[in-house]
Amino acid sequence: MFDVLVYVYEHFWRGDSCPELPQLGRKLSAAGFESDDIEQALDWLAGLSLAADAYQPIALEVPSPAEAQPSGAALLHLPHGNSLRVYTPQEQQHLGAEGLGFLHFLESAGKLSAQLRETMIDRAMAASNRPVTLDEFKIIALMVYWGFGVEPDALILDELCDDPERVPH
Repeated sequence: MFDVLVYVYEHFWRGDSCPELPQLGRKLSAAGFESDDIEQALDWLAGLSLAADAYQPIALEVPSPAEAQPSGAALLHLPHGNSLRVYTPQEQQHLGAEGLGFLHFLESAGKLSAQLRETMIDRAMAASNRPVTLDEFKIIALMVYWGFGVEPDALILDELCDDPERVPH
């Protein structure tokens, strides 16, 4: 499935140029991918599309007391800078120490909102029945940024597309 996702990103790097899922499936089949991998990737991309469609950027402004919601109204509490995300044992096992460390790296660099983090976790949990590797998690992160139309800066993009075969200069 991850080979299919990489192919989709490389060939449709502008998210708006990606065809609808049925047509994408035909293109992937014509490119020679196996039907099981295509089906898994299309299901995964459909989940990503649902998350991206529901995405509502939230202003970080705190309303004045006069603008406060009436009692009984639902309030949205954004994560505070000192808040802590607790991972379930299943998430810890599936994401692994390297994946969780990578999430922390993106968050501490200020390049990952809470909503994108939760989507990355959701898509990683949906990726396979086995723990994801760090390289697979980087593909997931890249696809989540792509699906949400967020362009990571050059340093983060370099980290996401890091090739272990590349010789540093």
